[in-house]
Amino acid sequence: MVKAVLNDRELVTDILTHSFIDNKSVNYIVKQDKKRVKRIKSLMKYSFDICYLYGDVFLSDDRKGCALILRPDRKKTTLRSILLDLKLVVCVAGFSNLKRAISRESAISNVHPGKNIYYLWFIGVESSQQGQGVGSHLLGEIIQKGSSENRAICLETSTLKNIPWYERYGFRIYKELNFGYRLFCMKWER
Repeated sequence: MVKAVLNDRELVTDILTHSFIDNKSVNYIVKQDKKRVKRIKSLMKYSFDICYLYGDVFLSDDRKGCALILRPDRKKTTLRSILLDLKLVVCVAGFSNLKRAISRESAISNVHPGKNIYYLWFIGVESSQQGQGVGSHLLGEIIQKGSSENRAICLETSTLKNIPWYERYGFRIYKELNFGYRLFCMKWER
């Protein structure tokens, strides 16, 4: 696993856009119109930028998979973060979905076990490489990194088939949220 640099932004956003194109949780906040795919890509660019500023962006050694980690204890409100948030509203959610997006994010934040966590916001693998162990290797390294920093690792998934995969690595469901779809909050800790 290697730390991504700014020049990797397009690669990371492409991998994540393709990985999350049909994801219920992503599509819940993305305005559903003819620009939906472009909006999902904008969401992934936003997520890259936030994690680059306040966490980590990792690529697998073969550059076929990636993960975005946020460290909520490092996140600050700055002019740049405000501008990124405004761009998120305009380019991703639209004003019609703003209340829904804020409500969802607030509900998720309220169930997180504190600020000193390693938040696995997104993990994705190029579709042609899925099932080849790229994501498993990346997740294993993320667990090692979070563990070395004595942080619980948290994530959410709305994809039922991913739950057993996360459970194999020691994650457990600690909360289930309902937004018209089920969102499973999972946590790994020593």
